[in-house]
Amino acid sequence: MKTIVTLPALAILAGMSGAMAQTAPVPLASYADDKGWIDVQKLTCAQLAGTFQEDADMLTAWYSGWYNGLAKKHAINVQRSKDIEHELIVYCKANPTKKIIEGIAVVFKDERAKLGIEMK
Repeated sequence: MKTIVTLPALAILAGMSGAMAQTAPVPLASYADDKGWIDVQKLTCAQLAGTFQEDADMLTAWYSGWYNGLAKKHAINVQRSKDIEHELIVYCKANPTKKIIEGIAVVFKDERAKLGIEMK
């Protein structure tokens, strides 16, 4: 009888420890070359989703500046940027083998569709 009571308890504990055992975040700097440069066009969604939040924030701010510079936009909507970053990370967690720039294209396309913006 004692074994019957103990086995379910062990199963619950094993399940809890498995759920808590997640991969530790990796510093974004670990993807840099020997001179400290990161090729942002080669970074994968797994790398974005697996880094520290502050590194993800910095990286998505960099991408935002890059894309806004290309579009000749010189303003930022902070809340919209945070919302898009969240959508990008959700996409990246679901698509870890995709490149971040592919995820950005998907998220921007969805965002434009929500806002009724058509691309020429």
